[in-house]
Amino acid sequence: MKELAADGIPVAVSCRVLKLSRQPYYRWLRRPVTAAEVIEAWRANALVDAYRDDPEFGYRFLVGEAREAGESMCERTAWRICRDNGWWSVFGKKRGRNGKRSGPPVHDDLVRREFTADAPNRLWLTDITEHHTGEGKLYLCAVKDVYSGRIVGYSMDSRMKARLAVNALDSAVARRGDVAGCIVHSDRGSQFRSRKFVHALNTHDLVGSMGKVGACGDNAAMESFFALLQRNVLDRRRWDTRQQLRIAIVTWIERTYHRRRRQVRLGLLTPVEYETIIDPAAPAA
Repeated sequence: MKELAADGIPVAVSCRVLKLSRQPYYRWLRRPVTAAEVIEAWRANALVDAYRDDPEFGYRFLVGEAREAGESMCERTAWRICRDNGWWSVFGKKRGRNGKRSGPPVHDDLVRREFTADAPNRLWLTDITEHHTGEGKLYLCAVKDVYSGRIVGYSMDSRMKARLAVNALDSAVARRGDVAGCIVHSDRGSQFRSRKFVHALNTHDLVGSMGKVGACGDNAAMESFFALLQRNVLDRRRWDTRQQLRIAIVTWIERTYHRRRRQVRLGLLTPVEYETIIDPAAPAA
């Protein structure tokens, strides 16, 4: 605005074109820095002085040091200022992703959080979860049909490799038969971006889809299944061996989730009942 005014363009014309009000602009000219900004600057100055003296202090301790320096504030305000400036205790947990970033997507997001399907094998969701046992971690990759909520394929292994996702996809295709054109939606995990998984999609004439990085809502329907699995199986007890946990997961999916757990969105039917009633030709295995 100031540059335009210097060029001879009236402020009223600039405001009209930019759809701004003149009063806030003139108010800003009189006071470019607000009182709140000045107070925040003094608080940040007190916090950074205390942080330089004792880098091991967290924001709760820095609040006390700033108060001694004459700048009182609540802990939430101190946390926000420290967060914005990256002033973390040297003893705190490392933040960020250790320099690792998810690679570029190999598919576009074709779902856009619309987790609905009007027929079986139109939209599948897939993801990977993990759980500790006495022998180490067990990884589970599951494939869910959005139409009925049924888990149509899954695979478990002690290592989270691309083969884990490929085996789950092959299992789903073997169960469902003709699945050409079905959309398979996942996150941007390396297993789903691997050449093996992309090749498996192309082999079965499936269409890939991927959500954004760090946006769990882009695969919320799959996350809800894993949350149920966590509460009903994984967190119920300690698991000594991977085989014990593997049997428990398969039993809960095939006996409880598929055949006993009724879902409101399915009209209080189980996934198997819903597929059988709506589409009698659907496989009941």
